[in-house]
Amino acid sequence: MGAFRLPSLANLLSPSAAVRATSSGAHHRSSALRVAASLSGGTDRGISTQSLAKEALSSPIADRKASSSPEASVTPRSVDFNAWYLDVIAKAELADYGPVRGTMVIRPYGYAIWESIQEYLNVKFKETGHSNMYFPQFIPYSFIEKEASHVEGFSPELALVTIGGGKELEEKLVVRPTSETIVNHMFTQWIQSYRDLPLMVNQWANVTRWEMRTKPFIRTLEFLWQEGHTAHATLEEAEKEALQMIDVYKKFAYEQAAIPVIVGRKSRAETFAGASRTYTIEAMMGDRKALQAGTSHNLGQNFSRAFGTQFTDENGQRQHVWQTSWAISTRFVGGIIMTHGDDTGLMLPPRIAPIQVVIVPIWKTEDDKAGVLKATSSVETILKTAGIKVKVDDSEQRTPGWKYNFWEMKGVPLRIEIGPRDVANSSVVISRRDIPGKPGKDFGVSVEPSSLVGHVKNRLEEIQTSFLQRATSFRDGNIIDVKSYEELKEVISEGKWARGPWSASDADELKVKEETGATIRCFPFEQPEGQKKCFMTGNPAQEVAIFAKSY
Repeated sequence: MGAFRLPSLANLLSPSAAVRATSSGAHHRSSALRVAASLSGGTDRGISTQSLAKEALSSPIADRKASSSPEASVTPRSVDFNAWYLDVIAKAELADYGPVRGTMVIRPYGYAIWESIQEYLNVKFKETGHSNMYFPQFIPYSFIEKEASHVEGFSPELALVTIGGGKELEEKLVVRPTSETIVNHMFTQWIQSYRDLPLMVNQWANVTRWEMRTKPFIRTLEFLWQEGHTAHATLEEAEKEALQMIDVYKKFAYEQAAIPVIVGRKSRAETFAGASRTYTIEAMMGDRKALQAGTSHNLGQNFSRAFGTQFTDENGQRQHVWQTSWAISTRFVGGIIMTHGDDTGLMLPPRIAPIQVVIVPIWKTEDDKAGVLKATSSVETILKTAGIKVKVDDSEQRTPGWKYNFWEMKGVPLRIEIGPRDVANSSVVISRRDIPGKPGKDFGVSVEPSSLVGHVKNRLEEIQTSFLQRATSFRDGNIIDVKSYEELKEVISEGKWARGPWSASDADELKVKEETGATIRCFPFEQPEGQKKCFMTGNPAQEVAIFAKSY
């Protein structure tokens, strides 16, 4: 794999992020799309060009080489979590930097993880009555301006096309940051009567947000996601839909990704621009920062009023539709890396691992080779027939030890070793990725089909369960209940999550953010019973909130 490359300092510090992409034909005709991105969002986030320069110069990426040798160990998580994260992405061959600052090339193994996420969610979306479709990537700027809070929230991150076909466009176009506006434009044409409702669609697409500080998978200039959009006749139906979809995300996180997310409602300050309510799943990463891993928005009638999206109800009255939108993106891949990985590399929950079992045949002589490879082929067929995702590494350029390290780096849950002695005994050795050394090995496992399949499936389920249990224990051990602002500041300074009763103002919430770096991640759905007193003001509080530093 090629090395991770540090974007040039000139690019990082350039006051202009205007990009001209030209295509040249036989006569070098100009057929340019000029994309101008507003970078004013940097100051909103408290990020200066000086801090970017400092980060660039001190970044471990500058010296990182994605060596083809897995023996080159990753930076320990406890030493530098960010360097560890980037090492794993490089050495596990998940992604690389694109030539444009802030962009990412998702390599086949990284994309295969995203495909596992897609496969699960696609089924769930269709089971809940949604259909896949696709909306254009280019959106008229006037659409974005129609919903006031929406344009205010997204303006700092917009990429704008101003030239097409060598000519200045009459109206600049926005490169899709999200699709609520263009969806409403089309819904207005498709929805006339209550009989047209509910209208429920989803699209798998790329979006562009001109981020100032990027991190592979977590925050990039362009990323992949799914975004669902629905229209309903009543507020109650829209609210039910928004809650249903955040529950789909929660079940995916727990059951497939083995990430014990906390589900809740965002504060007003953290609500999606243009939404009435935002629901979220918040995950604790290995460095104890929070990751917003998926969101579902009740949009109310904000967009339908802005776009005039109406229907005639059963009484013949014209009404504005009630809407939702909801999304999960490739940042979830980053969440999986940072939740489960260790100092050896990536660790993947079996249910989303592109390869669940890697088979490594071992031989020394040509006489041994034929028998070992025949046995390997037989084991591969048995497991694949049982629906298990299997990879055989029978390459002769690398030693078995090198292969062990390589596939451990890539997080494959189980490894099967087959040597001449195993062939003679009609057995194999099975090693778990999550338990190093002899404690994680099963010797003499029979290759009789039902026995082998049963053993492998049991081990995969044990690993899946172990991942969730370990992540849950880590999460629960790092959430601390607080009764005062001083306690919160102490907890946040220790890098943990603080949970406490909250009924203070938006200004107080901003004060916490400015003084501690922590934000309200959510008001959890699961709330403690009994009377509560806001730890900030001393006033009665209906709910506890969770505060944490986040990605």
